[in-house]
Parts: sequence; C-alpha cells; structure tokens
Amino acid sequence: MSEELFDEIEVINSIYGASTLQPAESSTPDSRAQEYILTLPRPQPSESRQDSPLRDGDKSALRIRFPEDYPAQRPVVLGAQHSAGGRRGAGARDAEMFAAAVEASWAPGGVCVFDALEEYARARGEAEEDGGAEEDVGEDVEDVEGEGAEEGSRGPRTGKGMELEVDVDANPPEWIVSDVVVESKSTFVARVARITTAEQPGAYLAHLLQSDRRVRAATHNMLAWRVRLGANGSANGGANGGGNGSANGGELRTAQDFDDDGETAAGSRLLKLMQAMGVWDAMVVVTRWYGGVKLGPRRFAVINGVARDGFVRAGMVVEGKKKKR
Repeated sequence: MSEELFDEIEVINSIYGASTLQPAESSTPDSRAQEYILTLPRPQPSESRQDSPLRDGDKSALRIRFPEDYPAQRPVVLGAQHSAGGRRGAGARDAEMFAAAVEASWAPGGVCVFDALEEYARARGEAEEDGGAEEDVGEDVEDVEGEGAEEGSRGPRTGKGMELEVDVDANPPEWIVSDVVVESKSTFVARVARITTAEQPGAYLAHLLQSDRRVRAATHNMLAWRVRLGANGSANGGANGGGNGSANGGELRTAQDFDDDGETAAGSRLLKLMQAMGVWDAMVVVTRWYGGVKLGPRRFAVINGVARDGFVRAGMVVEGKKKKR
C-alpha cells in the first residue's frame, strides 16, 4: 500500500466513520492491487425533512480496486457490494454515479477518493432534489496546498476574517477542550462550544483570540459550526443539540459555515465531520501550531480526530454511535 493511500484511508475514516473504507476480505496485504469496500455516506435530509428516518441500511457499499501504483493510476469501481435499503438497482445506480465522480476527480499523482465522495454527494443530492426526496449539503473541496503558513499574531476576528471588538469579561464561551495531540512537531487542540444563534461563532472565536494570546499566535484556528433555528432566529434543539422542529411550531431553518484560516480545506472537512456525526447547535475551533514539518493529507485526520474528541467530551455524540441528523 502506498503512503498516499494509507493517509487517504485514515482521513476518510476519520471524517465519515471508522468503517467507511475497509479492505475487502479477498484483499491481502501483499497483493499488488488492493480491493476495498467503500460505504457511501447517506445523503442528508433537506431542511423540510429533518425528522426523516435515515437508517444504516439506506447506504450503498461499493467494491473498489486500487492499482499498485495508485494514485498514479485511477482506482476502479468494480460494482456494488450492497444496495441502499436493499432496493433493486440502487447499488448499480450508486456505483455508476461514484465511478463518474472518480473519473471527474482523479488526476495522475493525486489522491481522489475524498473529492470523489464530495462530487458523488453533490450529484446524488441534485438527483434526490429533482426527484422531490432528500438533498445533500456540502461543498466540493480540493486538497490543495495551504499547509505551513507563517506564524504570527492575529487580531480578534470573526470566522470570515473580519475585525470584531469584544468584551473579554462579558459572557465568556464555555469551551470543552479536547486532548492535545502532537504530530511531527505540530500541536493540535480542539475547542467545542454550544451555540444558539448564527452570530455566536464569530463572536466566540473573536473572544477566544482576544483572551488567549497563545491561541492568537497559532498558525491556524480552523472553524466550523452548525445551528438549527426557529422562526425567532434562535436554536430550538435540546440540551444535546439534537432537537427537531421549532419551539413554537414555526418553520425550521438551519445555518452552517466554516473557515479554513489558511489551512486549505480543513474548515470544510470539519463541517463535513459535523454533518457525518449529526452534530447541531455547536461550533468547533481547531488550533494548530505548525512545527516546521509538513504532514500532507495526514493533517486532516489529526484535525478531525481532535474535533471528534471534543464533540464526544461535550456530550454531543456518543463514541461509536452517530446521532440522528
């Protein structure tokens, strides 16, 4: 197995779940071409269908062969291993859609499975929306350069880089902090907080940057957040961020966003992690102090790992069990 494939598998499983991309039973460590079973992420329910039940059986699983010299050569979709919901034709449809996504995403020498998953989700979402069913949220993300920006002090900012003055003594956020992870001299830590409005993430991040000099001097402070809003613009979920509907029978609205803060594609992957884990009414800030050694795609696994730890510590998700979306 190439180092690129090893890192890509780790990243995908850290975002979508530990069993998303697993070796097929017929694949052996010394085989020239590795075959894997890829469980496709299920599409998210649209805002008008937040209470729609989505079961594990609603996901298709595909059999994929990675050539010995992947990513120099494109992976091959061999077919469906399991059809979504056991429906006839669903697996073949998903295999065809994902094969097209691989073809659109792959370039010689570049890993492509994560981008293919994003492209598949986009295409599947459009197809579901056209059919009046479920829609997918998420954006196409390219794994491009952006690692190892110069360190330097940053002023208090919102998630989009705008200046924001805050009172550090007024209503400080209640942060839940993850374990600190050191990887090749870079240090990573996540902070998670509950939110009830779409304005709080920027204000909370600004408060963190203004009140903590070490965080302010970090190389990157990556942000992602999601909140479900009632008709009055405030969150209506329960204490664990898992409520459905709005408080007074009003229309349910949602808001979500991310900020890479110079670590290209990291913020969008954090948002994808929240979507995959079903986390709502929460924000996460992952801080990285760059240690001088580039980690490549592995950094995304570490970033999502500390974020996942933060959500578990905050009681927003039970380890090994995803919340309803």
